[in-house]
Amino acid sequence: MSCIFCEIIARTLPAHVVLDDDVALAFLDKTPLFHGHVLVVPRTHVVTLSELDASVVGPFFERVQRIARVMPEALAAQGTFVAMNNLVSQSVPHLHCHVVPRTKGDGLKGFFWPRKKYSGDDQMSETAAKLRAVL
Repeated sequence: MSCIFCEIIARTLPAHVVLDDDVALAFLDKTPLFHGHVLVVPRTHVVTLSELDASVVGPFFERVQRIARVMPEALAAQGTFVAMNNLVSQSVPHLHCHVVPRTKGDGLKGFFWPRKKYSGDDQMSETAAKLRAVL
């Protein structure tokens, strides 16, 4: 099965690369939220964050952090939005992290999906307990 991001990593598909090292490749998203929207992908083909080897998680996020750190200066932005989907809404089945430049008043409103409030503290406690039980 062909993976678009693996082809970009192998340089068989073109991309506007902003970072390239032994851990990750970062390149401009071809359908950006805003100009400068970067995708950071691990060189290893994995689909979700849980599949990424634990030894690579820290170095991978160091690359994400580095891009997020320089983006405001490089693009005259006030901050960044960093996001990652795992399976649901993941347009390419290869782990990737979005780093998007942000400026107050840019039109991006919080998250892209509607919020769903808890019915109360009891439901929050129950939900937290379910997560703790599996952790």
